Amino acid sequence: MKQFNFILFGPPGAGKGTQAKTIGSKFNVVHLSTGDMIRDAKDDPAFAVYLTSGQLVPDNVIDDMVFKRLAKDDCKSGFLLDGFPRTIFQAKQLDDFLRKQNRQITKVFFINIGHEEVIRRLGGRRVCPSCGGSFNIDLKPPKKAGICDFCGGELIHRKDDTPETIKERLEVYDRQTSPLAEYYEKKGCMVKINGEVSPEKVFEQIEAAIAN
Repeated sequence: MKQFNFILFGPPGAGKGTQAKTIGSKFNVVHLSTGDMIRDAKDDPAFAVYLTSGQLVPDNVIDDMVFKRLAKDDCKSGFLLDGFPRTIFQAKQLDDFLRKQNRQITKVFFINIGHEEVIRRLGGRRVCPSCGGSFNIDLKPPKKAGICDFCGGELIHRKDDTPETIKERLEVYDRQTSPLAEYYEKKGCMVKINGEVSPEKVFEQIEAAIAN
């Protein structure tokens, strides 16, 4: 059976999490979200100092966490990285790690959306702190305004989704992560995906690229 090793990246609000779950299920690969991994490691002293202070976790700490996870048996049949690498440095470190494991990346999916669409999506996002349900006041409104459809909890507008924070996140993305497109394009494994369509249409593009 063919082994698939995927990377999924794109700007904030591109729908990476939604696509990652679908890809993982459809192609039997382990979905590795660095955001989830960091949150799960909140009791680890190596991470706690950064999470409590609000500092960015250094590259070498993230690299070590991801590589230890990739070395586990369940990832040997295939994986999907979501949120890693974020920088060219991390991409090169990943290349070195996989080379030593006699593995390589199959495809890199770049889900591309414009800054205006990012602001529209994230600015309207409302989440439920109780169950994690996510809504959008314009694109996917809850049945009752301000109330979670799933558990009845009160929806909140996260600080990450305020206009000022969205702008800061986009600046960081443009500076650190967007250069990955050129890096992987030169390697011949990148597929650019139009993310400004429905999630179903986005997945159709991804599925077609894998089939080819």
